[in-house]
Amino acid sequence: MKIALMDSGIGLLAAAAAIRKLRPDADLVLSSNPASMPWGPLTPEEVTELALGCCRAAAALRPDALVIACNTASVHALAAIRAALEPGLPVIGTVPAIKPAAAQGGRVAIWATPATTGSAYQRGLIRDFGGAAEVTEVACPGLADAVEHGDDDAITAAIADAASRTPVGTDAIVLGCTHYELVLDRIRAAVAPTASPALTFHGSADAVAAQALRRAGDTSRTGAGTLTVLHAGVPAELPSAAALYPQGHALATLIG
Repeated sequence: MKIALMDSGIGLLAAAAAIRKLRPDADLVLSSNPASMPWGPLTPEEVTELALGCCRAAAALRPDALVIACNTASVHALAAIRAALEPGLPVIGTVPAIKPAAAQGGRVAIWATPATTGSAYQRGLIRDFGGAAEVTEVACPGLADAVEHGDDDAITAAIADAASRTPVGTDAIVLGCTHYELVLDRIRAAVAPTASPALTFHGSADAVAAQALRRAGDTSRTGAGTLTVLHAGVPAELPSAAALYPQGHALATLIG
């Protein structure tokens, strides 16, 4: 079994680690274009062009399923990617986990990139799945880029800024960018003083991993647990920043 994942950069590590945990034998293809980051300020057309390039490079290696492990790409490019690659290759998008976060009502904050925050896509999810919850959109400028480059000071500053704009007493936080899952512990520590004591976090990696394995088809087929990394379609290595995060470290350990 071979599963491909694409993202602008290392945000795909969370879903990749979740897939590897479920299927240690799965061959993984990680396709990204870190030199083009951040994607948040780009136009939808630019995001679509970059995302399609990453996806076509991954598809050339004949995976059984392709995960769009990027919220920004899922917002702007998912329809175009599916039109280009399905039905021959199942494509799984990444949707902010608003529905489970809002299921119990209360105060819900959605941390996302400035491009996703306030978008028609996210507002539609809030309208359809927010229910009785009091939902606040919290833009996190610079956080994904800081995580991508392992810039500790910038990560701290971006998280502190977003935490200061997260309502007091928040009951649930949706991590609306895959990069944010890599620094979950730091986000938890930053919001703890003002959030509800029962605060829960809702990422997408586990659900996306499970869906990818379902869509991949024949579960009896095994792989060799290999890892292929592509940057703008060119074979590469895992970026050094990947080892700074639990998911990247775990992935490297499991394949080593």
